[in-house]
Amino acid sequence: MMNFTLFRQTAIALAMGLAGAAASAALPSFTFNPAAAGLAGTSFTADNILISDYSTVTLSGTSFTETGFLAVSGFQNAGTALTPTGLNSTYGMYFAFTGTGTTTTGDLGATPTFGSFNSLTYTLYGYNGPASFGFSGNTAVETATGEVALATGTLVSGSVVTVPGGDGVSFTPSANAKLVFNVAPAAQGFFQTPSPFYGTALTAFTNTSSQVEPFSGGFRILQGGGSVNFATPVPEPETPALLLAGLGVLGFVARRRKQQA
Repeated sequence: MMNFTLFRQTAIALAMGLAGAAASAALPSFTFNPAAAGLAGTSFTADNILISDYSTVTLSGTSFTETGFLAVSGFQNAGTALTPTGLNSTYGMYFAFTGTGTTTTGDLGATPTFGSFNSLTYTLYGYNGPASFGFSGNTAVETATGEVALATGTLVSGSVVTVPGGDGVSFTPSANAKLVFNVAPAAQGFFQTPSPFYGTALTAFTNTSSQVEPFSGGFRILQGGGSVNFATPVPEPETPALLLAGLGVLGFVARRRKQQA
């Protein structure tokens, strides 16, 4: 059986290592132009989207389902906080998502669990005016109106983990995912640069135990923290090999022609 203290130390060290790597590595920048999608905001450049997580996780044996909203609370650029003019006053944005997966079982307050997503779909919406996010019972709700779909996507890969808080009751859930990012045809102008826009979104969420509200059969995440940033899809392993092979064939043909001349 895994030593619990060692597990916690390893998890903390891994988290610190990832945070350090993120801090030292420059994230790909992007420019959003809200006005191009009919939103009451101005153009800005950033490299990281900051998220408040309102979601519900239901557990059934080794399976889980997570649904909810990821409200955009702000942005960062080169590690500096950025609040675009009008964000969450004259306009706002949020991700609506649903995910399923499998995980190990156990008492979340006493036993570490880990698993992976099997599916995850989302839509990024923009809206004008203010909005609030919260819960009605165990269901996440939001009050935005007149939403405009900006982008959609699906899962590439992702993992989940819960770490007990050490008091036998509380726990900290975390998740990360790599996702396909598809710009909505009517929202091309919103994603001003790069053009074409990135095709991959990377997400990471770690919630403190104070943001977790257990209930029978699952738990709610109330205003948990996370981020979303972007990347260009990496070619499949065989693609560079085919390109190199093609160049090799061209070189061989050129040499044969030179010899025959």
